[in-house]
Order: sequence, then structure tokens, then C-alpha cells
Amino acid sequence: MATIKDVALHAGVSVTTVSHALNGTRFVSEEAKQRIETAVATLGYVPSAIARSLKHNSTRTLGMMIPNNSNPYFAEIIRGVESQCFDAGYNLVLCNSDNDPEKQSCHLRVLAERRIDGLILVASGAEAALASQLESLNVPLVLVDRNIIGLDSDLVQVDHTSGSKMATDHLIQLGHRNIACISGPAGLAPSTERRAGWKLALQAAGIDRREGDVARGDFTSRGGFNAMQTLLARNDRPTAVFVCNDVMAIGAMSAIHQAGLSVPGDISIVGFDDIELAAYTIPPLTTIAQPKKAIGVGTAELLLERLSGGRTQTRQLILQPELIVRQSSAAPSTLS
Repeated sequence: MATIKDVALHAGVSVTTVSHALNGTRFVSEEAKQRIETAVATLGYVPSAIARSLKHNSTRTLGMMIPNNSNPYFAEIIRGVESQCFDAGYNLVLCNSDNDPEKQSCHLRVLAERRIDGLILVASGAEAALASQLESLNVPLVLVDRNIIGLDSDLVQVDHTSGSKMATDHLIQLGHRNIACISGPAGLAPSTERRAGWKLALQAAGIDRREGDVARGDFTSRGGFNAMQTLLARNDRPTAVFVCNDVMAIGAMSAIHQAGLSVPGDISIVGFDDIELAAYTIPPLTTIAQPKKAIGVGTAELLLERLSGGRTQTRQLILQPELIVRQSSAAPSTLS
């Protein structure tokens, strides 16, 4: 690989002159510039991003950490973030924590070593050590979807409680009274808030909760499948289930079909997220739509505001979800 010394030798100038020509930090004659550009093209020289970052105190690189790169929801968020960052002249380095706080911590150390200019984080876990590590990075930070208690940071998310109450209200209005919930992992704010919205809707409608009406999943299709099997094993099988994300809802529908039952004939299903695939399941999935493009664009804009020095106070951008009614929800065949 060619070095800056090779370029200088090929162009017949000093290393300092090459540096000034490439960085525009001092006058260099047009003749010398031309020889340097020719040398760069001939040798295939690529300037060191690390060296430039040390000189300019900026790498034009942003980090983004997500908990599960197999979940289409995050892919749709990333699309909006990356587009805004690219237009602003920033590269995006993506890391996947696999919902593992230890792996997340390792990735954060690597991003710090790469001298990123800013960070976008969908957190895994909520340990006090995470807040401390993020503060030590000393870079602009935007949290997405999951707040971290004790950390003063920008935040972008939807109103999870409102969305899950909307989903459960929809099932109640259809006539369901035995409505179970497949929740997400313990300790995650979206899990807690979506489950809370389900509880609020039942309480407001005067519906008593039944024993075992919550099955915990892990925001994966397999988790939704297993949780649905647990609910199907109940003596008092639910007529409807609110599932705390679409990926688990797809797994839940698979478990229902495998048991010889139908959606929505035997059990209605409502998910949360409105991933692109939700419209193409059989039957198409009723769900709560998160404004994913707005989340991605808003996240990038908050971070770019910080990087430009245009804002110092933290902001929270709370977006409203929307109920998308498709064919996976219907009135129960027998009202209870």
C-alpha cells in the first residue's frame, strides 16, 4: 500500500507539501498540485483517516449500535439514519450487540478507539455501568427507542404505552374479552411500556386479567412462537393476543397454525412496529405502525445538530404511533 512518502517521492516534492496539498492547509502551486494528484492516482494512495482525525479532530464517522440486526424494524430505522448522515458528509459504522450487554460494551470500546464523532444507540440492558461508559465516550449521543435512566441524552422514540393501548382497544372494540399479551424481554423500557398500555386498556374496559395471560418473549420470531405455545396450553385459551412486536407476532401466528387453529378465526393477533413484511403475512398482520422513517431522520438530525454546535440542551422527540388494521384481527367467533 502506497504511503505519503511514496507520493512525495513520485511527485518530486516534500511530504509536508503533499500533506498541505491534500488537506488544503497551505498554498501549493498549481504545478505541484498537479504532480501530486497524478502521483496519488498512479500509486492508488488513500490518505489515513486516523491521521486526518488527529489533525482535524474529526473523523466524519458516526457509530450506530442496534440490538438485533435480523429484525427488519431496525433495518428500516438505519435506512433513514444513513441517508441523512451520508447527505451531511458522514460515514456510518454499524454494530450489532445481539442483545448482549457485554458485547455492547466491547463494541463501544472499539467505536471509541475509532474516534467516532457521535453515537446513535438502541441500548441492550440498562445497567448503571452502561450510563457510565457512555458518559466517558464524551461524544454527542442520541438514544433510540430505549431510554437509559440517569443519562442526560437526546432521545427519539414513539409513545409505546399509547400504541399498545390503541392495539388492545381495537381488540376490545371487536368484542374480545380474553386478551393475552406476549411481552418482550424484562428490563427493557419498550417491553414495560407496551405491556403497561395493554393493562391500561383492559382496566379502562373493566376487563379482569386472567392468570397466565402474559407470556414473555425475546423480540424474535422463535420467542413469539414459544410464547404462543405457552398461551395455547392454557385451559382458558385467549381469543386474541397483543404481541409486543411484529417479529414475535409472526412467530405467534406460526404456532397457531401449527396447532391446527386459524388467525383470526380462532385467535386474533395484533403486533407492534409495522415492519414491511407485516403486510405480506398470511393473513396480513394488524399492527401498530411506528413512523420508522421519521425516527431515522429525526435521530440523525438531532445528532447533526449537536455536531454543528447548534444546540447544547438535550431534546426528546416522542412520536405518535398509528393503528393499521389488516386481516389478522376480527370479532371472536364466540363472545365471552
